[in-house]
Amino acid sequence: MASSGYLQAAVLLLAVQLLCLRADADQETGTVIPAESRPCVDCHAFEFMQRALQDLKKTAFNLDARTETLVLRAERRALCDCMPTNSLR
Repeated sequence: MASSGYLQAAVLLLAVQLLCLRADADQETGTVIPAESRPCVDCHAFEFMQRALQDLKKTAFNLDARTETLVLRAERRALCDCMPTNSLR
């Protein structure tokens, strides 16, 4: 299944982006907020990844459906090219 490769690549890309964002955030200076009042970073990252995976699954499903439609259309064209038109009725 080709879409699983795209899904894995997209998840890997998201993970790299999160690591880059985290590295940039560490370099910024500002007011320190106590840990008790900060939201749980792991929870937010998990929610973000869940939403991203859901979006990727929808995209992969849509691509699979479109690919299947295009393959069927190509097969039908090939069949029509091989057979006389009056035998398809």
